[in-house]
Amino acid sequence: MKKSIIIALLLFVSIAQAQQKKWTLKECVLHALENNISVKQSLLDLKDADIDKLTAVGNFLPSISASAGLSENTGLSFNPITNNAETTTFLSASGNINVGYTLFDGLRNIRTVQRAELSKLASQYRLEKMKDDISLFVANGYLQVILNKANLEVLKSQNAVTQEQIERTEQLVEAGSLPRGDLLEIQATDANEKQSIVNAENQVKISLISLAQLLLIKDYENFDVEDEGYDIVDDGISSMSADEIINEAKETRSEIKIAESNVALAEKDLQIAKGSYLPTLSAFFGYNTRYSNTKSFIQEVDPDNPTVVQQIGTVQSTGEAVIGEFPNTLTQEVGAAPFFDQLYLNDGISYGLSLSIPILNGFAIKGNVQRNKINLERSKYLLEQAELDLESSVYQAHVDAKGAFKSYEAAKLALESQQLAYDYAKERYDVGLTNAFDFSQSKQRFDNAKIQLNQAKYDYIFKLKVLELYFGIPATELKF
Repeated sequence: MKKSIIIALLLFVSIAQAQQKKWTLKECVLHALENNISVKQSLLDLKDADIDKLTAVGNFLPSISASAGLSENTGLSFNPITNNAETTTFLSASGNINVGYTLFDGLRNIRTVQRAELSKLASQYRLEKMKDDISLFVANGYLQVILNKANLEVLKSQNAVTQEQIERTEQLVEAGSLPRGDLLEIQATDANEKQSIVNAENQVKISLISLAQLLLIKDYENFDVEDEGYDIVDDGISSMSADEIINEAKETRSEIKIAESNVALAEKDLQIAKGSYLPTLSAFFGYNTRYSNTKSFIQEVDPDNPTVVQQIGTVQSTGEAVIGEFPNTLTQEVGAAPFFDQLYLNDGISYGLSLSIPILNGFAIKGNVQRNKINLERSKYLLEQAELDLESSVYQAHVDAKGAFKSYEAAKLALESQQLAYDYAKERYDVGLTNAFDFSQSKQRFDNAKIQLNQAKYDYIFKLKVLELYFGIPATELKF
C-alpha cells in the first residue's frame, strides 16, 4: 500500500512538472523542425532523390532476365526435339537466360547520375530554406507571446499603482482634502485598466494558441513559453553595411543555391538531350535449352544384313542399270533421354553487338534539345532574379533593422520623459496640487510609453535576427 502511494505521488509530480514546463525559443524551433509537415514532406523529397540516384547508378549494370516454360501437347504438333510432326501427347519444357549491357549511349547514363546528385543537392537546399522560414515563423510567434506577456505585466503593475492611489484618495476624500470627483476619476481609470488587462490576457492566450498550432501541439491549456532572459543580443551585424551582408548572403543563402542548382540541372538536361543524337551500342548474350518426354525414332544398321544394293539410275547411251550399295538401316522407337542429358544436349548460346543510329525521328530529338535550351535560359533568368530579390530583401531588412533600432532608442527616451512627467504628476497629486483627471492622463501616457517600448524592443530583436539569417547564421544558433 505504501509503495503504491509513493508511485502515485511520483506520477503526480511528474505530470505536474510536465504541465508546468515552459518552452524556450530554441526548444520551440527544434520541435517545429522535427514535426512540421512541410519539413517531413521535404525529407521525403530527399528520399525520392536518393531513389533517383540509385536508379541512375543501376543503368550501369547489365540487364539479366531468365524465363522458363512448361507445356503439355496433345494431338498433332511438332516435337521440339526432333522437329517432326507427331500425333501424340508429350510434355515439353524450355528455359533461357538473356544478358544485355549498354556499352555506349551518348554519355546519357553518366550525365543522368550527375543530374541525380544535383537534384538531391537542390532538395537539400530547399529543405534548408524551409527550415529557415519555419524558424523565422516560430521566432516571430514566440516574440509575439513575449511581447503580449510584457504588455500584460505593464498593465498589471500600473493597475497595482492605481489600487494604491484609490486607497490613498479614499482617505483624502474622507478627510475632506480632495473632492469626491477625484476618487470617481481614479476608479474609472481602474475600471479601464482592468478591461485592458482582460484584453491583454486574451492576447496572450491567442498568441500562445497560435504558436502551439504552429508547433502542432494540441495541449493548448498547458502550453506556455519561457518569458525571461530574452534581450537584445547584437554580435555586430547591425554595424555592417548592406553590401557586406549581401555579399555574404549570396554565398550562404539557400535561395541563391536553389537557383544555381536549377541552372546546373537545366545544363545537365540539355547535355542528356544532346546525347540522343549519338548512336547506342549494346552487347547481348543468350543461353537456352529444352526438354521433351516424347519418344523418338533412330536409324540403326541391320546387323544381319548391313547393306542393300539398289539401282540408282541408268546409262543413257546403253540403257545399262547403275546400281549402288547402301547401309541397310532399321527404324527403332526409343524413349526420351534423361532430363539433365537433354538439357546438356539441346542447349545453345547466342551473343553479339547491337548498334542503333538515330537518323530521322520526326524532329523529336531536335525539339527536345531546343526545349531544354529554353529551360536553361529560363533558369538563368530566374537565378538573376533571385539575386536581385535577395539584394532587395537584404536592403529592406537592413533598413528595417536600422529603423527599428532608432524607434527603440526613441521609445526609451520617450519612456524616460514620461517617467519624469509621471513622477512629477504623482508628487503634485499627492499634495493636492493637481486633480485626478490630469494625473490619470499622465499615468496613461506613461503606461503607453512602456508598451511602446516593449513593442519597439521586440520588433528590433526580430528584425535584427532576420538580418543575421541573411548573413548566414543558422536559425538554431541565433542568440536572444
